[in-house]
Amino acid sequence: MDTIAPTWLWVFFVGAVLVALFVDFVVLHKQGAHAVSVKEALNWSLIWVALSFAFNGLFWWAVYQDHGTALANTKAMEFLTGYLIEKSLAVDNIFVFLMIFTYFAVPLAFQKRVLMIGIIGAIVLRTVMILVGAWLIQQFHWVLYVFGAFLVLTGIKMWWASGQEPDLESNPALKLLRRVMPVSKNFDGEKFFTTENGKRIATPLLLVILLVAITDVIFAVDSIPAIFAITMDPFIVLTSNIFAILGLRAMYFLLAAVAAKFHLLSYGLAVILVFIGTKMMLIDIYKIPVAVSLGVVVSILAITMLWSVKTAPNITPADGPRDAS
Repeated sequence: MDTIAPTWLWVFFVGAVLVALFVDFVVLHKQGAHAVSVKEALNWSLIWVALSFAFNGLFWWAVYQDHGTALANTKAMEFLTGYLIEKSLAVDNIFVFLMIFTYFAVPLAFQKRVLMIGIIGAIVLRTVMILVGAWLIQQFHWVLYVFGAFLVLTGIKMWWASGQEPDLESNPALKLLRRVMPVSKNFDGEKFFTTENGKRIATPLLLVILLVAITDVIFAVDSIPAIFAITMDPFIVLTSNIFAILGLRAMYFLLAAVAAKFHLLSYGLAVILVFIGTKMMLIDIYKIPVAVSLGVVVSILAITMLWSVKTAPNITPADGPRDAS
């Protein structure tokens, strides 16, 4: 698989991700189980975004050293566009997480551990899926059209489902999990298993972990083809995807507090998916410039978020997430 990134930058990326995860786990362990405040979530969100932009700057410099300014600008813009797309689609993922946590009344103090485990699983899963996807596209060019059509259909489906009340109770994955494993009615701290009547059974927290993992698989199937419409370079696809995921835990607690304010965001994401899918299907007829793609994505997000805030229903602090313990 061809990539413009030098070997040392691959090594640096892997090392940076491992260090970031180690720091996050150390902080998580020292803090113990506690509810994450909006201020703490905002600070961590800004740190993750700053790290992502710093890495893009390093990527620009690496390409500039070997290929010049023009190509460095293009590749850095591809990273930024991919990062924004993945970050935007992660927002929809977060709203599903919020629905799962609310349905199972997961205490706020336990939610961050679930998200951290989910992030580790997402990194491994998406790395495999991206490498496989890059190989498929390299071997079978027509796969691009399949990805494009899938994104268009997904965008249409997302638009149709927007505004409708989700029904987790009828979710087939939840029904299957409940059939294959006995689950206790109550949490037992942060444990995944507990003992009831002398029998070892799963706690609701394990069920939540599994649902979060299944949800991420579903969203990965949508988001990964979307970024291949921006670039075919597996390094850019992988790094922009992983950096978008790294800040997912902090972004969840930040958005959970203001979820009702962005009630129209799913419509914007649906339009973005249709646009990206169309761009992918037109790739052999007309290649939409990366700058245009970036402008379209930013404009749709800005319009949707501003319109959401303007038309958001009035909510009281009690309407936000609360500790159910």
